[in-house]
Amino acid sequence: MQHAEPASLSGGLQTLHAVVRAAIAATGGWLPFDRFMALALYEPGLGYYTRGSRQFGAMPASGSDFVTAPELSPLFGEALARQVRQALDAAQADTVWEFGAGSGALAEQLLTALGEGLRRYAIVDVSGALRQRQAERLARFGSRVQWLDAWPERMEGVVVGNEVLDAMPVQLLHWDGQGWFERGVTAAGTGPLAWSDRPTDLRPPVPGPFVPGTTTEIHPQARAYIQSLAERLQRGAAFFIDYGFPEAEYYHPDRTGGTLMCHRAHRADTDPLADIGQKDITAHVDFTGIALAGQDAGLDVLGYTSQARFLMNCGLLDLLKGADARTLSAAHKLLAEHEMGELFKVIGFARGLAFDPIGFTAGDRSHTL
Repeated sequence: MQHAEPASLSGGLQTLHAVVRAAIAATGGWLPFDRFMALALYEPGLGYYTRGSRQFGAMPASGSDFVTAPELSPLFGEALARQVRQALDAAQADTVWEFGAGSGALAEQLLTALGEGLRRYAIVDVSGALRQRQAERLARFGSRVQWLDAWPERMEGVVVGNEVLDAMPVQLLHWDGQGWFERGVTAAGTGPLAWSDRPTDLRPPVPGPFVPGTTTEIHPQARAYIQSLAERLQRGAAFFIDYGFPEAEYYHPDRTGGTLMCHRAHRADTDPLADIGQKDITAHVDFTGIALAGQDAGLDVLGYTSQARFLMNCGLLDLLKGADARTLSAAHKLLAEHEMGELFKVIGFARGLAFDPIGFTAGDRSHTL
């Protein structure tokens, strides 16, 4: 299928289209989808996360495209802070690293809840536009908040990432019933962008069976990220919250269309080649792959559970005592099975620590990975 481009685009979006077309030409007329996704989301000054628009917010009227848990309720960060504090104490550390800090809402919540005992809050974010927004929001915390341009060589403390793994570029695979193909992007001359498949040796991590016509994703960049974290985390823990499934659910024969999704103005669609740079592109997380990447690199898996169970283990229900109707409504979205409670999962890793993390005391699903 081909995708027509708007007749009238802003200069920035015209330039992003030019960047994508140049990348397609430079790779012989066929661009792997993970390369396309990286350009659409992260091309400096042009990609969805780097061009200065507002992505995060509770309602479309705010000009936002989607809502994250910290935007829904400050109690999300307050509950998570209890787990972070326990891990910091076990590591005898005073530093938190957050990857992909978004609007800065979670950082603000954790800094407030953890108090002066948290000496340093380091943010790693590729978006200069988001960094500026974070700096404005977190100004009252002064020099305790720092922004890093690259990974530190050594890390001791706690790492957090909320909806960061889902935004990492993925490779697309298509099964025609006879063989596997990698799906990429082409553009004939000045014509619209279109899908194009090439035979590949790449495979999903499970043998199947797969229904002919299945399209799915693999996640080498997310696994590489976890491996890089493991190389640097000397003593501490890491907690990632995101939507996704264990491997057996992710690659279930019934999931023939994969999980790739786009978000704009709080509406979802499945066409990443349309309106590039103007909407988010995500894929669900294969938590089995994430767990194996951590284990293979020397990390211990602390636990894996639903967001609802994790937050309740961290005392969210206690925090709701005496809450008003608005606060209760927001918390319901964090916990409800048909909202964020079940779709979102939490996975924890550690190195050099001996403690029982409170977030996984009940409902640990590590055995499903």
